[in-house]
Amino acid sequence: MRYAKTVLLADGQELLVRNAVASDARALGDIMQRTHAETDYLLSYPDEQSVDEEQEARSLAETERSNNEVELVAIVDGRIVGSAGVEAVGSRRKVAHRARFGISILKEYWGMGTGRVLMESCIDCARRAGYTQLELEVVADNERALSLYRRAGFEEYGCNPRGYRSAAAGYQELVHMRLEL
Repeated sequence: MRYAKTVLLADGQELLVRNAVASDARALGDIMQRTHAETDYLLSYPDEQSVDEEQEARSLAETERSNNEVELVAIVDGRIVGSAGVEAVGSRRKVAHRARFGISILKEYWGMGTGRVLMESCIDCARRAGYTQLELEVVADNERALSLYRRAGFEEYGCNPRGYRSAAAGYQELVHMRLEL
C-alpha cells in the first residue's frame, strides 16, 4: 500500500509521512533503539531489538508490497523521527476485518502533532485496506497516548492489569482499545 503526506507541525516544521522502504532499514533500526530507550511504554527494551539491517530491509520490502499492511515513517529535515504501522490480526476469515496499530516517536518530537499525524495516516491506510476495526494496546499510565486515541474515537474494551512487566515500574496495566472504521 502506497502512502505519502506532508503536513506542518505545531512548531512550523514540515513533516513527511511516507512508506518505510528497504533503504530505511538502518535508520529505522536506530530509531527503534532510541524510542525504546526513551520510554517504558513500548513493548520491548532496546537490547531486545534482534532484527538485523538485512532482515529489516526484507521485511520493509515485503510490507511495502502488501495490500493490507503498512509501515510508515515520519521524517523531519530528512531524518526519521518516528514510525507507525498497521498489521493484520490474522489471515483467517473470522479476523480478516481486524488490524493492529502501533506507533513510536522520538521524545523530542512528542507534543508537536507527530503522533496525531502518524495515527491519522494509519487510520486512513486501515480504511483503504478494507479493515473495519483498528486495535491497539496502551499502558494505562500513558495519559498522553490515551488522550490522543480517545480524541480519535478509539474506545476502551478491556484491560490487562499485568499486561507488561517493567524492569523499572513492575507490572503495568494495558488498556485495550479499538476504533470502528
